[in-house]
Amino acid sequence: MEGLEGKVIVFAGAGGIATAAAALLGTGGASVVVGDVSLESATRTVQAATGAGSSGLATSLDISNEAQVKDLIDLAIGVYGRIDGLFNVAANIHPDEVAKDTTIVDIDLATWQRTIDVNLTGYLLTMRHAIPHIVAAGGGSVVNTVSEAAYAGMDDKIAYSATKAGVTALTRHAARKYGKSGIRANAISPGMILTEQTRANLPEHFQEAILKTTPAPRHGKPEDIGATVAFLMSDLSEWITGQVLSVNGGTMMRA
Repeated sequence: MEGLEGKVIVFAGAGGIATAAAALLGTGGASVVVGDVSLESATRTVQAATGAGSSGLATSLDISNEAQVKDLIDLAIGVYGRIDGLFNVAANIHPDEVAKDTTIVDIDLATWQRTIDVNLTGYLLTMRHAIPHIVAAGGGSVVNTVSEAAYAGMDDKIAYSATKAGVTALTRHAARKYGKSGIRANAISPGMILTEQTRANLPEHFQEAILKTTPAPRHGKPEDIGATVAFLMSDLSEWITGQVLSVNGGTMMRA
């Protein structure tokens, strides 16, 4: 992809989607700095970029911990001297946590708070510490990961849904406030993406039921989201900001 050569992209979060994005960014000549609660997962994501011919660094990160977020940004600046993009993909989606994310009337408040800390406050923290460096580099792109759950009105998962809706507001605030300083801020709202984690946690019959209601003939692949991330990080997207891009095979169609 054009418009990526020499860029330095910071990832908050790893996993299947991040790894697909890193591979495409690496192919385009961008370097990645990846932080995740699992150093092993962060390392795999970096290896996707280095395997594509670029470079990268992996580190441990709890996105809800401001000191660790600052360390991630400082690592990128210390090694590469600049930051051109930020990709937020971390989420509080461990199966044990998801099981406790229920409804308004019975959700455990510790679960509610932890989801806010990771999914919303964590994104604020990474943007707070990365945006000044992106501005100093001449401008660049912030890409946040949201979810169709923010729009669907689910029976449960109230904390997840609420935080993802909050991230859309955070994204548009950044686009409005820092646009004249060269910041583009957008969000990606994935549909059903068959990562390793999704395949392991969602029963086959549930996957089949969703596919029946999807206009596209297949579920999404991590590369579908990764390609969108790479495009939004590239110079090809420099007039796109403040948008939420649904990449979902048509499962939800909205303005």
